[in-house]
Amino acid sequence: MSGGERFKSKVVHLILTGEAEQALNLLSRHYHVPTPELKVGLPKGHRNVIGCYVADKRIIYIVDRKCLYNPHLILHEFYHHLRSRGGKHRGTEKYADRFAEDYIQAYKRVLHDKKELID
Repeated sequence: MSGGERFKSKVVHLILTGEAEQALNLLSRHYHVPTPELKVGLPKGHRNVIGCYVADKRIIYIVDRKCLYNPHLILHEFYHHLRSRGGKHRGTEKYADRFAEDYIQAYKRVLHDKKELID
């Protein structure tokens, strides 16, 4: 298991245990970017979504508190933060999904490796 796998696993674990802000701090330090703010409730004009990133404000918005425990959502929106420059998105939805899935798969691999050690 590499250090990168452990890092990704830790980030997902933090989100799953309700520490999304701590996960965002860790990610921001890792990628050398400012930490985005995390707010519950969507801004005007964003309906029918569970989350969004507003680049000019550096805020990740989520629809409700349950979403604080959703690693795919938090990581997907962080990817948009990571890829934003000059108040504009530079990343696509497809790549944001891949970024989130990479972290989640690393978490699953670490869990699997730990389970095999116990068995």
